[in-house]
Amino acid sequence: MYHHSASASHTAAGSAATGVLDPAAAGSKDAIVFQRCTWCGTAMYHRLLCPVCQGSELRTERSEGAGTVRHSTVVHRNTPAARNVSLIEMAEGFVVRGRVMGPPVGIHSGDRVRLSTAKDPVRGEPVFQLIDEPYRAWT
Repeated sequence: MYHHSASASHTAAGSAATGVLDPAAAGSKDAIVFQRCTWCGTAMYHRLLCPVCQGSELRTERSEGAGTVRHSTVVHRNTPAARNVSLIEMAEGFVVRGRVMGPPVGIHSGDRVRLSTAKDPVRGEPVFQLIDEPYRAWT
């Protein structure tokens, strides 16, 4: 059983940065940092172990910020206006939950997006913007 101790500092064997997400390593505040397994190369977002090989040797990398909407839904709960919550598949291969700017009903699976802000000040989730304006009436 794992018990977190706030007073104790634990580092993994071999490297102090192994398995730790370090926002300072990203180089700017508007960047998403993710982890990549050193054994199998799987990219993941905020994990302690690799979901493929269960390895614990993870290195932190900076995402370029480009991705594709995998799923989007409109949420009306705990907010004065409707907002969207989307799963974004990043170009590096990991999936992150965030918000896409624009009308909530105008965001669909397959839309290409780019990172606008790495951390929304209210909800703390990444905010994306559409790269291509959707022309749904033509398809």
